[in-house]
Amino acid sequence: MKIVAALGGNALLRRGEPLTAEAQARNLAAASGALADLSRNHAMIVTHGNGPQVGVLALQDAAVPGVGNFPLDILGAGTTGMIGYMVAQEFRNKLPGRQVAMLLTQIEVDPKDSAFGRPTKPIGPVYTEEEAKTLAAERGWSIAPDGKGFRRVVPSPKPIRILEVDSLRLLVGAGVVVICAGGGGIPVVFDERGNVRGVEAVIEKDLSAGLVARDVAADALLLLTDADGVMLDWGSPSERRLERATPEEILAYEFPEGSMGPKVQAAAAFVSKTGGIAGIGRLEDASEILVGKAGTLIVPGDAGGT
Repeated sequence: MKIVAALGGNALLRRGEPLTAEAQARNLAAASGALADLSRNHAMIVTHGNGPQVGVLALQDAAVPGVGNFPLDILGAGTTGMIGYMVAQEFRNKLPGRQVAMLLTQIEVDPKDSAFGRPTKPIGPVYTEEEAKTLAAERGWSIAPDGKGFRRVVPSPKPIRILEVDSLRLLVGAGVVVICAGGGGIPVVFDERGNVRGVEAVIEKDLSAGLVARDVAADALLLLTDADGVMLDWGSPSERRLERATPEEILAYEFPEGSMGPKVQAAAAFVSKTGGIAGIGRLEDASEILVGKAGTLIVPGDAGGT
């Protein structure tokens, strides 16, 4: 089986944890352990988020006047190297003798995407309301609620095409464990001369993972986070986990745009277009999600849902 596993930012850095190399290394050790078992018997392609990391790099960049001022696409590329290096190292340690490669991935977006006028993607740390208002005024940031706090939000255009898709297929075909599309990939557009340039945005990594899964003809897409699965009536006394559904069934529900919504959209689109399966749930439950014993499993319509 060919599996694309997307590691969410919250799977790499738990809420409330300090954004330190030690904390990320500890979580990545657990992540690679959960996926290494699957990799021994299946082809594995790993993508990952970068929301907390790219936000902190942006803060560091702005802290030294006249030195940085790097746009989000370059900061995103920096986090791809940082996180991808750590993921690749953990996989090498747990799968001795297996080839592992990290692929810096540029993904084309539409410069006219309406997302550029409507920032929704949360990045960086969580602030109090007072801190958020101060930063918004000082730096011109867009701020939105996130749980009990507030975070910076940036444009999140839809991914259209992976520029390195041929290299990706070559590596996967050779049996290499590939880490790619880090942070949703580096968002780029083509100018009137056909030249590539980066844009100020962060692509939703779950949608990019779905694109990767379709392009490599994967059998399964796993969207791994810190949640038990897709929860219905979230936060209410009747909250419950949706165990199994078809794309049509799961899309009939509404989910938050900045969190579970993109996961559901990516999973449903992958299953509908390929006939494969998709799972959403906790990182440590990856193997169990794949067989429908944990998380939420999305299956083709003819396979029967809830």
